[in-house]
Amino acid sequence: MLAKIVHAGAVLPSFELAARTLRLLADISVCGRHVGRLTEAVGAELVAARDERAEAHRTRKLEVQVPNTPGAAAVEVDGGRYQRRAEGQGTGARAPQWRGDKVARLVTLASRTHDTDPQPEPPECFSDRKHVGNLAQRPVAPDPGIARGIVEPTSGPDAVEWQPERVVRTCVATTRDSEAFGRLAGAEAKARNFGAASRRAFAGDGEAYNWAIQRRWFADYTAVADSIHVPGYVRHAARASGGSDAGQWNRYVSWMRGCWRGRVSEVLAEMDREQDRIGEPPEDAEDTDVRVVLARSRGYVRNNADRMRYPEYRRAGLPVTSSWVESLITEVNYRVKGTEKFWDEDGAESVLAVRAAVLSDDERLGKHLAARPGSPFQRRAAA
Repeated sequence: MLAKIVHAGAVLPSFELAARTLRLLADISVCGRHVGRLTEAVGAELVAARDERAEAHRTRKLEVQVPNTPGAAAVEVDGGRYQRRAEGQGTGARAPQWRGDKVARLVTLASRTHDTDPQPEPPECFSDRKHVGNLAQRPVAPDPGIARGIVEPTSGPDAVEWQPERVVRTCVATTRDSEAFGRLAGAEAKARNFGAASRRAFAGDGEAYNWAIQRRWFADYTAVADSIHVPGYVRHAARASGGSDAGQWNRYVSWMRGCWRGRVSEVLAEMDREQDRIGEPPEDAEDTDVRVVLARSRGYVRNNADRMRYPEYRRAGLPVTSSWVESLITEVNYRVKGTEKFWDEDGAESVLAVRAAVLSDDERLGKHLAARPGSPFQRRAAA
């Protein structure tokens, strides 16, 4: 019964809906608040066990928990949003503030290497004006139609034959800062024996804290800047450079293709020339000033140039986007994000832990429930 209640609390978008569903489908009469209490209690247990693994990893005492050696593995990171209410003031909307959570997707991959670039030309959608316009408005837009996370779509181009396929996915989700988040993700990778993989990737968007995590905990992984973000920034740069609409579009296509083919230094040289032509932005320039827009886009490309060796990644059978984790963010948000959902800090952390467990492919929530004290499947000590 506890397993059914906690799974419902983790999978459905609210504790009250979980209670109604349990009454209708499982003949379990329980109120929404009790579903919440039980779900958060189990989540707190998961948090404690997760933190113990992270501390063991920090002190180099964590043992590998998966004996299999993966051929390829990837860690992808991104962030979501939830509303936190004031602590100690009861339930409801008590001085709510939008806060960020952090999510990691750790996946073993089925992929193969290639002697030459298996996709030297960019996806057709990167040359579609409407699609690129959406990317320019929002560099990445996860599919808002994901509900329970049963299907895993991507927010990027259609899959092609060379792209790696998911074997086993596990998840880490937390409200904590990037240092703690990195430690948790590092411990999860260690436990799953990612260090033994011959090909390893760490993928994320352009946020600086992502790469701080990569340098601290995944320094020997190949760092990959999400290729789906690039067209949006390049389109902004091409438009800021001025000229006719056709000229701007042709400039965008040339720069986008150059980035896709790994010729980032050539693209940066052309962007630098355009910046010299229109001038550097003054300190008091508005964000919409074309000089600011171009400088910001140049900065993104320059800061991530070493993580944009896409032909190399494709030859190695590694992902070139972080779209999988962006879809995972939507799956996590389905449970914790909403205009009428307000969490205290401990509650958010506990529910994120349960949500991450239920979204992992290794049945870790069910295994935890079966092994905890009081479980009917737990062997009792002899009297």
